[in-house]
Amino acid sequence: MKANNLMINNFSQKIIYEDNHIIAVNKDASIPTVPDITGDLSLLEMAKEYLKIKYEKKGNVFLGVIHRIDRPVSGLVLFARTSKAASRLSEQIRDKTIEKKYLALVENKPPQNSGILKNYLLKDEKKNIVSVWNEKINDNCKLSITEWKFLRAISSQYGNIYLLEITPVTGRPHQIRAQLSHAGFPILGDKKYNSKKGNLGGKIALHSYSMGFKHPTKDEELILRTELPENNIWAEN
Repeated sequence: MKANNLMINNFSQKIIYEDNHIIAVNKDASIPTVPDITGDLSLLEMAKEYLKIKYEKKGNVFLGVIHRIDRPVSGLVLFARTSKAASRLSEQIRDKTIEKKYLALVENKPPQNSGILKNYLLKDEKKNIVSVWNEKINDNCKLSITEWKFLRAISSQYGNIYLLEITPVTGRPHQIRAQLSHAGFPILGDKKYNSKKGNLGGKIALHSYSMGFKHPTKDEELILRTELPENNIWAEN
């Protein structure tokens, strides 16, 4: 019983919002959103176990995956607790009516204060990496649109770095990471996409901090936000 209470208390500190239909959690970087080939415990599994213990549920706990963030990325992840909520939120994802915002620390200063990146992304499934193209080279190339805004320059232990607010319009795998790198300002610590500064131990300086959407069963708009991670990557922000 003490172990169960400890698990609930620890996980509940990560919860941003919870009701009968949805649960939003602040994911730590380096934890997979869903189970992957490593077999490491995922956020989805943690959330299911939390709900099972808290509400004394028997058998499997339903939890719908609405979206994912990459393993080295931290921040807000939204799950659906009912099939109705999952269906309605997935429809909002398809219709691009859910607004997600990220914060990123990048290594080079952008050339202007804001911009829109439009490229085609092609994912190599075997290598789990995305290449960026300025035109569609085949049917697997997907249009990707990312808006960004420069917030401020920061003097850090990694030298000068730059804080951006990111709004992905589309939702492609590795979209923000690949497009920012292609534009000339890779994310701090993201070795896969040309980061030259800082080894952050499997983490990158990208944080999902805000999500705005219509509640799946109530006639109200929700805007959920997370706190920045408590580590030295974000300590000066």
